[in-house]
Amino acid sequence: MASSTVRNVHGKRSSFQSEFNGNGASKRRNLHDETDRNVIGSEDTVYRYLCPVKKTGSIIGKGGEIAKQIRSETKSNMRINEALPGCEERVVTIYSTSDELNHFGDDGEIVCPALDALFKVHDMIVAEVNEEEDDDDLGDKQTVTVRMLVPSDQIGCVIGKGGQVIQNLRNETNAQIRVIKDNLPACALTLSHDELLQIIGEPLIVREALYQVASLLHDNPSRFQHSLLSSPSTLMHQPLISSHRNHAAARRDLADATEFCVCFICPAENVGGVIGKGGGFINQIRQETGATIRVTTSESEEDDSIIFISSKEFYEDQSPTVNAAILLQERCSEKVGKDTNDSTISTRLLVSSSNIGCLIGKGGAVISEMRSVTRANIRILQKENVPKIARQDEEMVQNLNSKRRNHVS
Repeated sequence: MASSTVRNVHGKRSSFQSEFNGNGASKRRNLHDETDRNVIGSEDTVYRYLCPVKKTGSIIGKGGEIAKQIRSETKSNMRINEALPGCEERVVTIYSTSDELNHFGDDGEIVCPALDALFKVHDMIVAEVNEEEDDDDLGDKQTVTVRMLVPSDQIGCVIGKGGQVIQNLRNETNAQIRVIKDNLPACALTLSHDELLQIIGEPLIVREALYQVASLLHDNPSRFQHSLLSSPSTLMHQPLISSHRNHAAARRDLADATEFCVCFICPAENVGGVIGKGGGFINQIRQETGATIRVTTSESEEDDSIIFISSKEFYEDQSPTVNAAILLQERCSEKVGKDTNDSTISTRLLVSSSNIGCLIGKGGAVISEMRSVTRANIRILQKENVPKIARQDEEMVQNLNSKRRNHVS
């Protein structure tokens, strides 16, 4: 394998062998406009930094002013999850386009907005720790600890084949770097099989190690990225602090929220996979997204079932319904192509007849655009093709797509 070249925090480059990234270069480029996105794209750069609960004020500020400043200066998106009972840390999810747009450090290194924001958050937390320890007369060297959540399919870029990459990182930076798989904090996500990355050392050493780790994560996105804005407890949503919009930090009245629903038509043989053993899988989705999920079956075991997903939500926030639908889509779909990795997946949804026009658009403009953007075969089927379990005022939308691109549409 080629060597993976990683920039350091001083703008210089250091090379070590990475068996995870085969071409030694960034795997993705994202040219989309970074404007007020409530969804993490498959090509984005994502970091989930664990901030001690008692330190979150240093990155939020009075009325959210500091958080607003971070996202304004970096043009990144940032969400600070609610503190969970018994958990001493809050997840700070930072994400942006992977394009390197921001000047970083004294040497003017160009980095992506998310990496820029990550270090603004890190530096503010460390600065508060420094202030607390200024009165320490013992003269001991300060030790800083950084903890981040990383999906299991992404952590390999930090570990490397046989642990070679992480060992090289330790040697180059003199930081204590560990990957912890057990006894994870309550804020870790189950569906992405989170692992805990921990870096310990003196402030400058930790900053250098964090930069190199962040660069590796930038080059190697996770396939679970679409679900990383989820929280194990999202019944009370933390407002999304995103680019170019000011959201009130105060709790909002749930009476002002709107219910949003998605109805999947699920083949009878797939229902068991949606529910999971003892209801384990569907309960995980409920817990991690905060959405309500119901399964409605017909009298005949051979007929289709309906998976009903809903939530009370605010327009500007991440949608629990959409998050749950993305996580359930493949299990609710039917393979209709050849038995290969590129097989075609059929996803069927029920849509109220009164809403079907918004999917079509004037002269078919909306549905044509969706087909063009997603490269999926999206069709609105005739009434005779709608399953018996559907109501009279519902129509069926079918999405035929390659399994590899299915989540996009």
